[in-house]
Amino acid sequence: MKSPLFLLLTTALAVSALPAQALDILPGLWEFDSRGVVAGGKPLPDMQEIRAQMQKLPPEQRKSMEEMLARQGVEMGDKGVRACLSEEQVRAQALPFQNDRPGCEQEVTERSDQLWRFRFHCPDSQGEGETRFVSEREFTTVVNIVATGKGVTHMESHARWVDGDCGGLKPGQEKR
Repeated sequence: MKSPLFLLLTTALAVSALPAQALDILPGLWEFDSRGVVAGGKPLPDMQEIRAQMQKLPPEQRKSMEEMLARQGVEMGDKGVRACLSEEQVRAQALPFQNDRPGCEQEVTERSDQLWRFRFHCPDSQGEGETRFVSEREFTTVVNIVATGKGVTHMESHARWVDGDCGGLKPGQEKR
């Protein structure tokens, strides 16, 4: 079984890449703070606890985890997971995971300037959620995922724009 640290980080990665583009959000560095994460009926640690656990990992394991995150286009931030959204990604207004996993299909079922509702279906999981846009610098997302043999995962995420400059962090790439 995967560790709670790994489960939360991978779930946070998935949520951070769901419909993060609204009509008028800003490109640049965004931080996603996940809360209320429940996987298989068990609450997972919050991001502050995850950060503390990351610091306690042996250096080689921490470096490996940081490299895995970087390959996904994210890094640990002050309060959550940070991701860089390019101008092209913001302009595309699409689900970045559209072609990420073989056999997965996603669709936005409702779209307005303030709300996106979406659902997805993969061979081993399915789910739905919604993203509410507060401003060009802030939005929240709620996702419910049902994974075969793993139960239900519920996650709430708050995203805030940090800076127009992503530093050394590169935008995640849509996989084809």
